[in-house]
Amino acid sequence: MSDSTSFVARAQAHVRALWPRYPLWPATPFWLLALFWGLQGKLRWDHIAVAVFASAIAYGTPFTKKLFLGILPIGLVGVLYDSMRVVKNVGLTRDNVHVCDVRAIDQRFFGFDWNGSRVTLHDWLQQHWTPFLDRYCAIPYGIFIGVVIAYSVYLFLRDYPGLLRFTWSFLALNVAGFITYHVYPAAPPWYFHHYGCAVDLATKASEGPNLARVDAWLGVPYFAGVYGRSSDVFGAVPSLHVAYPLLMVLEGFRRHRWFGRVLLVWFYLSMCFAAVYLDHHWVFDIVLGSLYTVVIAFVMRRVFSARFGTALPQVAVPGVAK
Repeated sequence: MSDSTSFVARAQAHVRALWPRYPLWPATPFWLLALFWGLQGKLRWDHIAVAVFASAIAYGTPFTKKLFLGILPIGLVGVLYDSMRVVKNVGLTRDNVHVCDVRAIDQRFFGFDWNGSRVTLHDWLQQHWTPFLDRYCAIPYGIFIGVVIAYSVYLFLRDYPGLLRFTWSFLALNVAGFITYHVYPAAPPWYFHHYGCAVDLATKASEGPNLARVDAWLGVPYFAGVYGRSSDVFGAVPSLHVAYPLLMVLEGFRRHRWFGRVLLVWFYLSMCFAAVYLDHHWVFDIVLGSLYTVVIAFVMRRVFSARFGTALPQVAVPGVAK
């Protein structure tokens, strides 16, 4: 047997040992996404990078397989988010996109009188912006995905059942949010302040004026690039930006002592303020996003408890907490 044949045989045996029933499925969603965009002529380097990374940890060792299973829902959210570009306007018409009616909710329940008229917090904040607040609020918006991933790694090392609850709740939260975007499409505040109540389905997503100023200060179009890829121009309701930090609070509050709790709550409250200050979400969006999170976290905890009891199936790996 040649060396190449022997290597292939050993690799096949290794894969079957890790995945005895479905050896090819683990990285399939990520390679299919790359193939799809490749056929469309829109393949990006990160499509390949994610597919390679997913394959590496799925087929690496029992340790990396356990990590793959734990963070798989986050990867599936990425696949889902990127695929949303194909269906971005499904269910949307000029008549069913909510703009001024959502603003009216904020005016009534969360607004205040200013200079003789009823205004929203966004109206006032857009007139009273400061460079400090621009940069402060850019922090939670710039790091939230990294924080979710870092917290998932922390849970992987400390509480694997908690990791599974967290990541599958994260996936369920995003699915619920994406469905709502098409059932109840709503424009963000920056859209109203730029276009008024008129609906233009061809409008491209924007980072908003505050983050544009941060990009100018940095000298790098970071936020413009991030939001330039977004397909959810009319996906303001619910706010998933605030949902992610709240999910971390709900999963982690009992796990941490005072300092960890303060950090989690600070991150959530900072994101809530940033979502309003940066003109990305109405207060109504934040309330609804928080409600979605509480309900989904409760349901997923009950589902995991009913399915697995107080424990979850473990992949025994030395040095990793079960």
